[in-house]
Amino acid sequence: MSEQTHMINKDGKVELNQVDEVMNRMAPEQKDDILEQFETFKQYLKKRVSLGESLGLNEEQLTLVAEKVAEMLSKNEEPRNREEKLLQELWNAANNEQQHALAHVLVKFVKN
Repeated sequence: MSEQTHMINKDGKVELNQVDEVMNRMAPEQKDDILEQFETFKQYLKKRVSLGESLGLNEEQLTLVAEKVAEMLSKNEEPRNREEKLLQELWNAANNEQQHALAHVLVKFVKN
């Protein structure tokens, strides 16, 4: 059995350079199912944030992962609904500091 790369190493540290690889392992059908409806996308993110919290990630670590995922989605995925289109436009209009703030907001948004 091959060892897959994970975003969180054995020491509990987030490996942001692994986010792309982990996301690329997702089956296209699964990605389509998640991104097709905004509510499904939101629920998926909520589960991932909860998982991260249960693994001991703090708010800043969750935000850094959200930032990396948002950047990848913005560059590689076409929005599938108007909410995703708005998020993509906000992301692309923002500078790095604003993107970081937006990632914080997204984490808080899915936690509520």
